[in-house]
Amino acid sequence: MSRPPLCETRLDELLDAIADDSPAPASGFVSGVVVAMAAALTSMAARRSRNGWPEADGVIAQAEHLRRRAAPLAQENADAFGEAFAMLDAPAQGRDADLGRALSRAAEVPLLIAQIAADVAALAKEVAECGDPTVRGDATGAALLAQAAARSAAHLVEINLGSGAGDLRVLSAQSLASAASAWADAAVAAGR
Repeated sequence: MSRPPLCETRLDELLDAIADDSPAPASGFVSGVVVAMAAALTSMAARRSRNGWPEADGVIAQAEHLRRRAAPLAQENADAFGEAFAMLDAPAQGRDADLGRALSRAAEVPLLIAQIAADVAALAKEVAECGDPTVRGDATGAALLAQAAARSAAHLVEINLGSGAGDLRVLSAQSLASAASAWADAAVAAGR
């Protein structure tokens, strides 16, 4: 019996699935969900800023686009990691190439999550600076959540590739996490 996609389960069931002893869903899935939530918070804060901020509608459109991209990546990450983890239990003979491809795929999805997270952090920073002051805390919270998702996803890229610091995907993920951190710091500064 297959279970429904994780993003379609009730919150308490989702938390139970994360907490059980299966390898997936794990931090990659959670990072995808967190960045989707951060995009939703950004969208809400921009909507509540429409009256005094002409650029709010553009930010809303971008935040909604990012939310729609991030949410499916959470499930995709759980699936990719689950496949790679299952392959680790496969007979060693002849699996190296397949395992390498599976781990590469398991790194590609968190790299996409890190990209979206950096973009969400940048948008949230913009809302924190330019939006209605009453939603500055929500926009800052969104930037901080996006930062955490970007850092977590970047860490997974590095782990799943198991390669040296010179791998371009690892460097890209680290750069995205740094950018998200800078945007989040700027959002926090805007709220002071």
